[in-house]
Amino acid sequence: MRIAILIFPGSNCDRDMMVAIEKLTGRRPSLVWHKESCLDPIDLAIIPGGFSFGDYLRCGALAARSPVIDAVLDHAARGGAVMGVCNGFQILLETRLLPGVLVKNAGLKYICRNITMDVCETVDSPFTRNLEVGARLTMPVAHNEGNYFAGEDELARLNDNGQIAFRYVDGPAHGLANPNGSSLDIAGIISANGRVMGMMPHPERAISPELGGSDGAKLLQGCLEALVS
Repeated sequence: MRIAILIFPGSNCDRDMMVAIEKLTGRRPSLVWHKESCLDPIDLAIIPGGFSFGDYLRCGALAARSPVIDAVLDHAARGGAVMGVCNGFQILLETRLLPGVLVKNAGLKYICRNITMDVCETVDSPFTRNLEVGARLTMPVAHNEGNYFAGEDELARLNDNGQIAFRYVDGPAHGLANPNGSSLDIAGIISANGRVMGMMPHPERAISPELGGSDGAKLLQGCLEALVS
């Protein structure tokens, strides 16, 4: 597996993701600074969480115009896999690789806690192929703008096309099932071709029981196995 993790000024989950991937694969992924204009041949590009460029303008808006994003767009256009987590999801929406927007949480407060989400029936995608439909996963969220919004027609397309990867549900986590007010309880979506996924929960923060759970490792491991199969 050839994996690259993008880093922007303000990224703060790049090391967590690097440690998670190295733990699962035995190989350290490449770390790519945002000013790079090209990517080496890779199987998966990961855009991690954080506060790229201080979340100025809109979350992810400045990062989406960094030189490395042109290389990511080229990678995606060739059918390459791209995963964005939290701020990475926001960046993917700003690039229009995925539809919709992420706005301030319904409660107008930063949320940092465990949530539970269902794996939904989706398009054929390496990100969910090795996960059982209906399986419940628990992992952390940490965001202020995680409220997914799209127009009614777009939401209907996502739902009808099986592009909703994960939905917030009631579970062992405390608080409201839907922590941020996202339309259709959306926690993550997938592109129409199944090769790009954005999600708000952090799988890299749930890779071992010592960290409070290993459902994140299950998600990442299934994705990595699907990409090499």
